Order: sequence, then structure tokens, then C-alpha cells
Amino acid sequence: MSTEIDAPQPDGVTTLTPRARQDFVETDNVKAVAKRALAYLNAGFSVHFRGPAGTGKTTLALHTAAQLGRPTVMITGDEEMVTSNLVGAQQGYNYRKVVDKFIHTVMKVEETADRRWADHRLTTACREGYTLIYDEFTRSRAEANNVLLSVLEEGLLVLPAQNQEEPYIKVHPDFRVIFTSNPQEYAGVHDAQDALGDRIVTLDIQHADRELEIAVAAARSGLGQSKVAPIVDLVREFRDTGEYDQTPTLRTSIMIARMVAQEKLKPSVDDPYFVLVCLDALGSKSTFTGKADGQRKQQQKLLLNLIQHHCPAPIRRGAAKPTKRPDMSGRKPVPAMAVEEPV
Repeated sequence: MSTEIDAPQPDGVTTLTPRARQDFVETDNVKAVAKRALAYLNAGFSVHFRGPAGTGKTTLALHTAAQLGRPTVMITGDEEMVTSNLVGAQQGYNYRKVVDKFIHTVMKVEETADRRWADHRLTTACREGYTLIYDEFTRSRAEANNVLLSVLEEGLLVLPAQNQEEPYIKVHPDFRVIFTSNPQEYAGVHDAQDALGDRIVTLDIQHADRELEIAVAAARSGLGQSKVAPIVDLVREFRDTGEYDQTPTLRTSIMIARMVAQEKLKPSVDDPYFVLVCLDALGSKSTFTGKADGQRKQQQKLLLNLIQHHCPAPIRRGAAKPTKRPDMSGRKPVPAMAVEEPV
């Protein structure tokens, strides 16, 4: 999903106009989720895409927002987020100075300074009926998101006391919110309040199936699906082993595939550069501390084993057939096959 950035509004808020991207892959599963989410939004509900990293939550949010046909504003949850970041605040000053010289021997000077109220993205979206994408909203503290409760239930946005001229605004009937969050993340994440969760529809997004991962990796790298399939299978089987600290996702497959396309590598175990790229992309998913040389070597052997299985060297005429691959069903690293470790 690509986006066009519109001109800033009078209040300084810039909107996005999502456009369908040429490499967006829409399988039957993606269509089903997007159709269900769009139905909830059209019924007046807010939607929450919840899933681990690399499952395409933000892309799906932008895709769904595009189907609504309304301008979109986007915010990202943050530890430092406060209500004023969503709603608005007093910003700057308006100065007014009057010099009265009606009598030449007397000079009268009047000077006043008034602060100016500036809407932020939530307020602008509520006024104009825009679609608000609140990405990773659980990274913001619950108290910062309390302002959304009356917006989603009563259709009223209560403004801070500083804005004395307008205590609240009525939410535009076309206003919608699409939330995303990662329940598996542990750093910088807060629990969402039950009151907010009760006002939104949550759709759980899981890792893509093999068909979708191959299609997406091929579209994002420019490689044919036949060349991308072994790379995707390599990453997926490594994900199944559990021998990592950070889950290898579809982004890892795209990373390797793009390097193969850019550097014109041969996705084979007999291409040392390709092997190193795989080790860089997959080996970085584990954090080794202290005296972990043995663990590092075990993981490298496991990865080399997987690379040889999924990206074997072409069988040359007269060469011996490859031996049967050892059992990979367990979580313990498999002893290395006869593969020369790159220097």
C-alpha cells in the first residue's frame, strides 16, 4: 500500500491518501480479513489489528483505510504520548500593540498577548470525518488514550480546559479509527484499558501462510516465485525450530530475496556470498551473551544444515546424490553436514 501526502490543513495536520500499491498481494485470506474489517468500519465500529511483528498489520490497516475512501491521518504510540499530543494544545502567542498619540505630550501604549489553540490529529480527524490509524497504540500509556473513550462511545471529543471557547466537539459521522498492536512485544508496551478494548473489534493477525509469503517476497524483491520459494521455506523452517530470541518473519525472507536480486546471487549453498547473507539475516535473530561461542557455533551449523537442504548445490552429472537430511523435528541443533563454513 502506497500513500500520497496531501497538503497540510489550516491547523497544520497533514493527511494521507492511501493508494493501492502495485506489489500489494491479496490472497483469499487477506481479502477475507479486509472484507470483515471493512464491514465493521462501515457499521460504525473501530477495528483493532492485533498480531506479532512482521504479520502486515500496518499494511493491512492502510489497505483497509483506502477502501473507506476518506483522507487518513496516522499516529504512532509512544511512551511520551500525552492527551495533548492527540487532541491539541495552546501554542504560540498572538501579540497586539496599540500606541495612542492623540495628545502629542501623552503617549498611551496597550499590549496584549493571547495564546493560540492548535488542533492535533485526533481533533482534526473528528472534525473532518477522516480515518485515524493509531499504529502500536499500546505503546502509549492508558491515561493518554482515555480521551478516545467518549469519542468511540458517545461521539464527543472533550477538549482540555485551555480551549475555553470550545469545551467539546461532536464527532463527524464518517470518523473511524483503525488500531494496531503487538501482543508479543514486551519492551515499551502497556496494557490497554478494558474500557477501550470493549469499544473496538479486535481481529487477530497471524503469520502468513506459505503461499502468501512467497507471493509477497517475490513482489517485493522482483524475483520469480520459483527462486523465492526456497528462501521462504528456509526462513519458515528456521522459525519452526524455535532456536532464536527474535522470531524470523516475512521481512527476513524479503531481506534475503532483495539481496539475491540486487547482488545477482545464486540462491544455493555453493554461493558463499548467499550463505553469508542468510547467516547475517537469520543469525542476528539470536542474542548471545557471555561465553556463548558454543551456542553460536551450534546455531551456525543448524543454519548451514537448513541452507543446504532448501538451497542445495545443483547436481552435476556424475556427482553423488545428496544424503538424506537428518530429522529436524526436535528443537536441538542438528549436527552439521559436510558444508564448508565461510570465513
